[in-house]
Amino acid sequence: MRLDHITSEHAHDLKSGYSQCVVLSGHTRTIHVSGQIPVRPDGTVPSTFTEQAEQAWANLNAQLKAAGLGLGNIVRHTTYLSDRKYRAENSAVRRRVLGTHEPALTVIIAGIFDEAWLLEIEAVAAE
Repeated sequence: MRLDHITSEHAHDLKSGYSQCVVLSGHTRTIHVSGQIPVRPDGTVPSTFTEQAEQAWANLNAQLKAAGLGLGNIVRHTTYLSDRKYRAENSAVRRRVLGTHEPALTVIIAGIFDEAWLLEIEAVAAE
């Protein structure tokens, strides 16, 4: 699988740890992971946003591992935040979790299914 990152010279480049455009080639499978919520395997919900974000990413990684992949296989992900006040924390956790991997992404401020959840993350991955 190969990801090429593209940024048009005719559009603003935010340089924010993600790719404006990703071209995927040479892949054999595409995996769509439903929104992963910040709930631990024991059913509890962490109390802080950072802990919830880390848990949602851990849950996403667990689903990818079950498919034989990892976070480095993410091509695109969407994060739903319950409030825009979490955007800086969200960005910091994402950058820490993904390291130098910069898939395409979208962040949406929305009402989340359960009021205890501060975010939800869905993804498309490929190999």
